Amino acid sequence: MIRDRLPGLAIPARYIPNHPDKLTRGLYLRKFALFVPGFILLLVTLAPAQQIDIAAGGGTLLSTTALTDSVNFQPPAEKNGTYVNINADFVRAKRRTGLEFETAWRYHQTTYPFNGETYRPFLSAVNVLFQPRVGMRKVGVDLLGGIGIASTRFYGLNTNSCSSPNVGCVNFTSSNHFMEDLGAGIRYNVWRHFFVRPEVRYYHIQNNEEFNSDNVFRVGVSLGYTFHPN
Repeated sequence: MIRDRLPGLAIPARYIPNHPDKLTRGLYLRKFALFVPGFILLLVTLAPAQQIDIAAGGGTLLSTTALTDSVNFQPPAEKNGTYVNINADFVRAKRRTGLEFETAWRYHQTTYPFNGETYRPFLSAVNVLFQPRVGMRKVGVDLLGGIGIASTRFYGLNTNSCSSPNVGCVNFTSSNHFMEDLGAGIRYNVWRHFFVRPEVRYYHIQNNEEFNSDNVFRVGVSLGYTFHPN
C-alpha cells in the first residue's frame, strides 16, 4: 500500500489505488447487465447489417492537471501518453443507426507517483452510433454515445502471484470503474473502401479515485475499412 511505503506523507484513503474484490467487480457487471437487453434488441433490429466498419488508430488522453502540493499526496492527471484503439461498427444504411464497439489502451506503462508501481489504463465501451447524411460523397460523420468500463492495471512489486506452476503468474491487479462516453468523428474516404477518421471521445469515469478527475478526453486518428455485406 502507498501509505505503508510513504509514512511521511498524508495520503487520503480515497487517493490510494484500490483493487476491487469480487463483490465490487460484481457491481460493475450488474450495471452492464441492465443495459445488455436493450443492446441485444437494437442489434437484432440492425441485422442483417448493411454496412460494417472496422478501424484502428492512435491518439492521446487529455485531462485537467492536478494541483501541486509538497505535503499532501495528489492523484496524477490521467493524460498524455500514446493510446492505441480498435473499433468496429454495424450500421443499417436506411436508418443510419447502429452499434459501435471499441477499446483503447495506453501503449506503454507509466509510473504512478510516489509508490513505485507502473500502470496502464484501458477504456472499453459499447455505443449507439448515428451517421447523419452530410451531402458530400467522400465525407461522413460519426456521432455516438454509450457505456463502458475504465480499467487500470497496476503492476507492482507485491502483485506477482502464481496459482499453479503449470498455469502461470499474474503480475498486475486491476481497478475498474463504470463510465459513460460520448464521441464524434469525421470520416474521409481516401481510396475505395478505406477511410481516415479524426475523432474525439469524452469519458465520464465514475469514482475515478486513482486520478484527479472523472472527466477524460481522448483525441486521435483512425484508419478504417468499410464492408457492404448486402
